[in-house]
Amino acid sequence: MFDAEGRILYVGKAKNLRARLSSYFRASGLTTKTMALVQRIVNIEVTVTRSETEALILEQSLIKSQRPPYNVLLKDDKGYPYIFVSTADAYPRIAFHRGAKKLKGMYFGPYPNASSVRDSLNFLQKTFRIRQCEDSVFQNRSRPCLQYQIQRCSGPCVNLISPEEYAEDVRHTEMFLKGKGNAVITELADEMEAASAALDFERAAILRDQIAALRRLQADQVAEGTSGNVDVLGISTSAGITCVHVLFIRQGRILGSRSYYPTEKLGIDEVQLLSAFVPQFYLAGDREIPREVLCAAPVEDTELLEGALAEKSGHEVRLRHNLRGHRSTWVEMASQAADQNLQSRVATRKKLLDRFLDLQKVLNLEELPDRLECFDISHSAGEETVASCVVFDTGGAVKSDYRRFNIKDITPGDDFAAMAQALKRRYTRLQKGEGKFPGVLLIDGGKGQVSQAVSVLGELGVVGVQIVGVAKGTTRKAGFETLHIVDEGRETVLSADSPALHLIQQVRDEAHRFAITGHKQRRDKKRKRSTLEDIPGVGPKRRKELLRQFGGLQELQRATVSELAQVPGISRKLAEDIYSALHNQ
Repeated sequence: MFDAEGRILYVGKAKNLRARLSSYFRASGLTTKTMALVQRIVNIEVTVTRSETEALILEQSLIKSQRPPYNVLLKDDKGYPYIFVSTADAYPRIAFHRGAKKLKGMYFGPYPNASSVRDSLNFLQKTFRIRQCEDSVFQNRSRPCLQYQIQRCSGPCVNLISPEEYAEDVRHTEMFLKGKGNAVITELADEMEAASAALDFERAAILRDQIAALRRLQADQVAEGTSGNVDVLGISTSAGITCVHVLFIRQGRILGSRSYYPTEKLGIDEVQLLSAFVPQFYLAGDREIPREVLCAAPVEDTELLEGALAEKSGHEVRLRHNLRGHRSTWVEMASQAADQNLQSRVATRKKLLDRFLDLQKVLNLEELPDRLECFDISHSAGEETVASCVVFDTGGAVKSDYRRFNIKDITPGDDFAAMAQALKRRYTRLQKGEGKFPGVLLIDGGKGQVSQAVSVLGELGVVGVQIVGVAKGTTRKAGFETLHIVDEGRETVLSADSPALHLIQQVRDEAHRFAITGHKQRRDKKRKRSTLEDIPGVGPKRRKELLRQFGGLQELQRATVSELAQVPGISRKLAEDIYSALHNQ
């Protein structure tokens, strides 16, 4: 369904197209939100597929790619983290992984969040002492690192463990990640007895500690009595907001959970919403599909959806509700978590709305400022300057509208010029229709930064945006900020318990965090980059040969042109270029 400007409003599937469309175009019985959709429909396009399964998959693909406003939208579609084991290496490493599975090795997961992966990696590092260092670090070690000293690595980089023993530790790690913890304990117990019989008590003690760690982990598990992979979906709706809470259960253990807040504008009930959530959650992304999905409410077209999930995953998938025993307990846990998280979100939104209303009073605005933008600058003594722009509305942070600007061609450390450049780039784009103008523009800084904002917006002809500078007080502590309100030409200091001040601090701190994060990423990337990479004619092979010949960049910088020219593959002309680049000549 398209609007007058050709934008997609809604995507749906139907076995009986006439009946489905008739349900939208009828004289009565429509919700207010559905009527709002119908009033905007100008054109309807139809794609015919060979089966209901193909229609379902196409529907979810279009929803994910086009994000129509009247479909149930799952905003958090970030890929899940995995544990990666590089089995192709002589001494495999174990690591955190997110993204495309391009590296050769084994992937375990997905895990519900990054903290679950890091907790698991921490346990495995202490128990089996598998290396987690990058290959570049591993290949250039001449002595054991700190991880070996604190007994979190067995020192394969300097051959302190044989390949056979290390391979056994890797095998036990893989067995544990596959959910075969009891089998690992049995094997370790047999090895411990054999080591004791051979009077190898040090080895036996290491095995004893591994067994104890595995048993403690098993004792800490909340859910027992079943095996296999199961996802549990609880749902709760209130005040026009929906929360779907997903429990991730692997090998009978609750690995973690995550709450989702799907957006829908048609006022549908929980059954319809969950029926829209399940296919989008599993079919539109690259998530692992378990053999069993337990739902707090029935799902429409269950057989069709089970068939589509089975086709994508390559194994049978069952969608279940009205459960008993521990499965009903899991569903109850997920539903309670969804309800609690939803209540917390509703309370937070109400509190945030109260802060916006108080800000309206403080700034003497006729209308509620339903959109705020805040700019901040971050750099280290002028190095790699980054400007941030964060956006808030009455629902909280609008992270999809956040922007960072890498500042260039200014005097290092000139915050005024940096602010002017960021504002000009941002509002030039807004004037071209790339986003919405805010009601209030917050500038983290004093009169100098505020004057830049006034100048830039005046030059671009932007009107209707209230500019407010947020300057730290003399103590530079929270609660003593001075607000420069440009339109009224006045300064004010709000009381420390002012809701408007709390909102300004929240937005200002988020802009500060976002700017610092971007600056650190840019700075660290630059510092990790070799100076040699910027020299024309010096590719990976020549860089490797230069560093191998001189042992490192420090010795390379001490070398003369003649010494550089003696390196295989380096001509006299190239040696002169390298020398000039290293000495800034």
